[in-house]
Amino acid sequence: MPENNIPNELRGIVDIVYLNRDNCKITEKNGFIGLRAVLDKSDDDMTEKEPLEKEENEKDDGDSKKKKKDTPAVETVDLGNGKVEKIAERIFLSRAFPFDMPYEYISVLDRDKKEIGFIRSLDDFDEPERTLLKNELETKYYTPTIKRILQVKERYGFSYWKCECEFGEKTFTLRDTFRSIIKAHTKDGRERIYILDIDGNRYEIPDVEKLDRMSYKKIELYL
Repeated sequence: MPENNIPNELRGIVDIVYLNRDNCKITEKNGFIGLRAVLDKSDDDMTEKEPLEKEENEKDDGDSKKKKKDTPAVETVDLGNGKVEKIAERIFLSRAFPFDMPYEYISVLDRDKKEIGFIRSLDDFDEPERTLLKNELETKYYTPTIKRILQVKERYGFSYWKCECEFGEKTFTLRDTFRSIIKAHTKDGRERIYILDIDGNRYEIPDVEKLDRMSYKKIELYL
């Protein structure tokens, strides 16, 4: 990929493999997503090998031993002409910029958390693959929307929140409140904030200006 096409945030990362509709097919099996991708062969790629076998002790009519085959996280098949096909039955998605660009620059990992490639934008895929990817991201990064802020109390460096979310009332705790509130702006200029509680859960206020007056006054100090 030409250097001048790499975004500034990603400069310095070498050998970026971009996945798109031309080189990758998103698959689904038993509720999990996977992929089949035809990519340029790299130095790390090897021709597909037979899965390794290992012996495990298992109880079976008198503690008999069975041999089980380990399937690789990604199967790599040499197609010749400098191309390989990578097949992964299970992939995981990770946002590079979860707050500013939730559907762009998505890292695609195998089950061993090794990166297979990068999705520049979900728009690089057609339906229904785009929906499969979006649903996977929404499940992993599920973020309840806060409709009203009912109460915020500070004590000993923690703040205790009681809010009305899309599914009802919710209470949660923040450690270091100012650092736990992340401000972002949408493409149309709206100020959106994300709140991260001590358990790692995320909450979202999609448009601060649309909060009711009492809710806004409770968090004005932190904005």
